Amino acid sequence: MTLRRRGEKATISIQEHMAIDVCPGPIRPIKQISDYFPRFPRGLPPDAGPRAAAPPDAPARPAAASTGRRSPSDGARDDDEDVDQLFGAYGASPGSGSGPGPSPSPARPPAKPPEDEPDADGYESDDCTALGTLDFSLLYDQENSALHCTISKAKGLKPMDHNGLADPYVKLHLLPGASKANKLRTKTLRNTLNPTWNETLTYYGITDEDMIRKTLRISVCDEDKFRHNEFIGETRVPLKKLKPNHTKTFSICLEKQLPVDKSEDKSLEERGRILISLKYSSQKQGLLVGIVRCAHLAAMDANGYSDPYVKTYLKPDVDKKSKHKTAVKKKTLNPEFNEEFCYEIKHGDLAKKTLEITVWDYDIGKSNDFIGGVVLGINAKGERLKHWFDCLKNKDKRIERWHTLTNELPGAVLSD
Repeated sequence: MTLRRRGEKATISIQEHMAIDVCPGPIRPIKQISDYFPRFPRGLPPDAGPRAAAPPDAPARPAAASTGRRSPSDGARDDDEDVDQLFGAYGASPGSGSGPGPSPSPARPPAKPPEDEPDADGYESDDCTALGTLDFSLLYDQENSALHCTISKAKGLKPMDHNGLADPYVKLHLLPGASKANKLRTKTLRNTLNPTWNETLTYYGITDEDMIRKTLRISVCDEDKFRHNEFIGETRVPLKKLKPNHTKTFSICLEKQLPVDKSEDKSLEERGRILISLKYSSQKQGLLVGIVRCAHLAAMDANGYSDPYVKTYLKPDVDKKSKHKTAVKKKTLNPEFNEEFCYEIKHGDLAKKTLEITVWDYDIGKSNDFIGGVVLGINAKGERLKHWFDCLKNKDKRIERWHTLTNELPGAVLSD
């Protein structure tokens, strides 16, 4: 301590102050905390006890250490030596310490391996908080080959506009498949993050095969009048999860946009489908051919749509009078016609006839584009042949069937 003269005030340096308050005893090196908590994956060595015996070659302690007066520094030093010896014994190999000693302490349980940390991108709760949830239900009407999608409501959508709100709508796609050919969408609701639509969107021409291999993609977007519409979130439902004629309700967290493999299922690419009704009328003595609707037609125009119409022929057509044509439906890939044509013919002659139905895209100033066609008759196969036979066997009964359009028709003239 600094000496002071008589009459001077006592002064203490900062070093002395810290030594008095913090270091009342001798300053010794501080051991690491890991030194006092070692890890033994297989438990403690069998010869390790609460206090390890000193090695045989260790120097004997002075007698004064145990009988005489011990200073605090000596006691602390002895404790450190005891700790060093203890952990030195722990670290020794099991076969090195075979001498007598206290009974071994029970082995510690093996340390558990560290668990894998979850991936931050895998937390659905984060997406739920950021993107929102969507409530909807799905129903596969097997008898009518229709998939009904009821969009109920969404909650807690991500704000997309500068006012902290959004103008949300929902759009549906069937994957794999052309986007515009099977796209359906709800109306847009303005300035809300908790919209309620209660709209039912229906896909027609859905077969049991579609229910096995296709997936419904449901996307929630924000409509913007002056820019491109913005994506909020999506979810996907494999149709094989649905049971025929059974409504299934979903409440799902929206996810970030997933990539769409445009190269998948190229072998199953289709030109579209058509719903045809056949009926032989005994009263009119003729075959009634109904063109009900088409679904998922191929896009033939630059805008991603088509202007479809349908033509029918009953061949052989010697007099060239069997051609019938529907009206043109503008800018659609899912047209609804509901038109019916009558061919006057005896019932016995139908077995020799073939019904050819073609779908075209109407163009102004150039030749119309062929989309696809289907042939029903005695030489057809599969569902097309079965549809024709059912019509012949069941007079005065209207029979409807969906048929897949092909891009080739045997013997047909592919020009309008």
